[in-house]
Amino acid sequence: MSASETSERERGDVTADERTWGTVAHLSALAGMVFPLGNVLGPLIVWLARREGSRFVGDQAKEALNFNITIAFAALACFILMWVLVGVLLFAALGVWWLVNTIIAAVKANEGIRYRYPFALRLVT
Repeated sequence: MSASETSERERGDVTADERTWGTVAHLSALAGMVFPLGNVLGPLIVWLARREGSRFVGDQAKEALNFNITIAFAALACFILMWVLVGVLLFAALGVWWLVNTIIAAVKANEGIRYRYPFALRLVT
């Protein structure tokens, strides 16, 4: 089976509207760049508003929410470690890793593919 056939099979019956909202669920985490905990509140709002209407959107919003809660915990740990100067480097690396994974997730959701972040605590089930 070719790669395009596999990705078509993974997409299933995901509509354009569902792909858009799945993308918004991931990109709403960028609100964290504007105000504190916006990276958690953005996906939470999308999850609460759209989880009943679409399994795909609910799944992707919950995935984004879990990932960003994990990032918030890691950022807190980096902040604490700033007292020993290691936290500054870890915080910078965490920020780059968060941004790259958020963009990858948004692109995959826009393609209609369910994305799983490489590391996320599954706190919201």
